[in-house]
Amino acid sequence: MKTSAFVYPWDVVGDPDAARRIADLGVQQVTLAAAYHSTRALTPRHPHHRIVTAEHAAVLYPADEQRWKGREPAPYAAGDWAPGDAFGEAADALAAAGLDVHTWVVLAHNSRLGAEHPDTSVVNAYGDRYPWAPCIAQPATRAYLVDLAAEAATRPGARGTELESLGWYGLAHLHAHDKTAGVGLGDAGQYLMSLCFCPSCRDGYGRHGLDADALAQSVRTALEPVWRGETPDGGWDAVEKLLGAETATATRAFRDATARSLQETAVAAVRDTAPDGFQVLLHADPVSYHCGANAGVDPAHILAVADGVVVPCTGGAGLLGPFAAQGRGVVAANLTVVRGMGGSPGTLAADARAARELGATELRLYHAGLAPDADLDAVTEALAGL
Repeated sequence: MKTSAFVYPWDVVGDPDAARRIADLGVQQVTLAAAYHSTRALTPRHPHHRIVTAEHAAVLYPADEQRWKGREPAPYAAGDWAPGDAFGEAADALAAAGLDVHTWVVLAHNSRLGAEHPDTSVVNAYGDRYPWAPCIAQPATRAYLVDLAAEAATRPGARGTELESLGWYGLAHLHAHDKTAGVGLGDAGQYLMSLCFCPSCRDGYGRHGLDADALAQSVRTALEPVWRGETPDGGWDAVEKLLGAETATATRAFRDATARSLQETAVAAVRDTAPDGFQVLLHADPVSYHCGANAGVDPAHILAVADGVVVPCTGGAGLLGPFAAQGRGVVAANLTVVRGMGGSPGTLAADARAARELGATELRLYHAGLAPDADLDAVTEALAGL
């Protein structure tokens, strides 16, 4: 199975041994961040640092000034964690080590954008803004995401891309010092707390026969038992029970159509910019109402639009089935191989075989730069045995 490891530019730049070390794992490809959200990352083998703090979402290459001149939103340049063309420098080193380089592009996840331009953010039924979550129904935000996808995905030397968070982002978010786990929301509560009520979404609900004020009140009423500790059972059936089937279906119709059209437009923009044979994959979840980095999609639709998907499989590969059933495209199983982050490098070979039996055609390993030596040794051994 073709295997790719996720990597940040700062894992490679300044470390003359990094590219060869990654190639020696037995992978054929790297998925190298070109546009990424804020993070604090460990670099356990780098000769010059151990902690990299990316203070805000940024592009990790010089953005095209002509493309973005006078526009808002626009991408932010990286600070000293990825100066200049950090992506390009890392990509050159990785390619020289014999690895195919694909870009890793994070899109609708940008806390600095929400802080500086709060009107771009998702607004929940209580009026609370989610600064990490740009609303994908807003025309200016959609235009920004499409152009960012086209520019960041098609960096020189890249042979493909993986587009992360190309869809709705909602409440769920690994926020600094997070204190939101005290109430169990369940799948249905997460959906209700992720519904957006910005002006663009309010208009969208209206086009689907819903009064936005009445919908917001219905959401707040439905959530009252949740705040008392009654976690709703079930997935979409629970949403329908809480909101009423007709209302729930109308909200989902608006949100699904909004995400689908953005995905179609962004993938088309990447292909218009990229050379022939350029591969376009989405990080995806087969349940279309789910939010987050792995965008909720309809499997049949997305595999007719993109060349394939990258599917979260740490802890189980059950999400592969709906994609594999389509019988087309790349279906890559994404496995965390860092024990300290919940991964299991010691069972990688077995996990990879199980994923293949469920329809995976490729593997993704998260994350070559974050893992300690012992975890990387386990990865090398597992890949040698596949």
